[in-house]
Amino acid sequence: MTKAKIAGLGHFVPERVVTNFDLEKVMDTSDTWIKERTGISERRYFDPEKDTVANMGARASMQAIEQAGIQVKDVDFIILATITPDYFFPGSGVLMQRELGLEGIGALDIRNACSGFIYALSIAEQYVKTNTYKNILVVGAEIQSSALEMNDRGRAVSVIFADGAGAALVQATDDQDEAGILSSHLHADGRFAEELYVKDPGSSRKERLTKDMVDDITIRAHMNGNLVFKHAIVRFQEVINEALQANKLQVSDIDMMIPHQANLRISQFVQKQLGLSDNQVFNNIMRYGNTTAASIPIAMSEAWKQGKLSQGDLLCIAAFGSGFTWASSLIKL
Repeated sequence: MTKAKIAGLGHFVPERVVTNFDLEKVMDTSDTWIKERTGISERRYFDPEKDTVANMGARASMQAIEQAGIQVKDVDFIILATITPDYFFPGSGVLMQRELGLEGIGALDIRNACSGFIYALSIAEQYVKTNTYKNILVVGAEIQSSALEMNDRGRAVSVIFADGAGAALVQATDDQDEAGILSSHLHADGRFAEELYVKDPGSSRKERLTKDMVDDITIRAHMNGNLVFKHAIVRFQEVINEALQANKLQVSDIDMMIPHQANLRISQFVQKQLGLSDNQVFNNIMRYGNTTAASIPIAMSEAWKQGKLSQGDLLCIAAFGSGFTWASSLIKL
């Protein structure tokens, strides 16, 4: 029976570093305030002269392809998770395909926000297991900074989000003793959709975009931070335990957990509740902020490059975010 394994990882973040002290200059906030509430010290913002969602995703993908030891032409499908596409349509998956010179292969965009990478990974796993494709690029890429309000009104959201891209090359293997994705677990609860969302522009309005929408900030992200936190700390634990139970494993079997980098306080709370040591959890939100669908693959790639992930390790990834959606995957590297 064919399995799906992660054969390569890569990430790209823009050159521009924006610190908390930079944000102090444009809004009523402080380095201390931001660190206490989010754990973030700095983040990366894109350069509009050279960075796009598609080309950041392509640069991360090239690293993953190289690590996998294959050629670009060997990739036969692309799945891109993003909620910040370069165009309203078409999706940025086809633009990334163009960047890579892979004309003709399928490219799928999905919009599951913070859980997007795990949703995309689960789709890739099914395509591989059914022998539909052999080498799939699974990418999370976001440009959030261009939508942030750099003033007091927008500070609750603007101190959190940032830009970047991460990629995994998911590959078919017939070796049952080899590495592979053990299982993925996906959930959603649309009752809370409006607690973390951007309302406009939307197709169900008489006019898709008006001056009033811009003035009333409905084109900006709205987040009920307290409610998101309360749900996140519960759902993270549930979906991680679900993955462990499905594979008859214990928390102690996890070599590394990489949570979606939403808020360092959420990650630390979940770590404490599960009884994981500092060596079993990887966080990089301090340096990159919340890059939505890109956060998990960026962290996976960085952890691998730093030697904190090794072949044979049991990796657990988990996410919670807008939708509400939440998900987890257990992966033998």
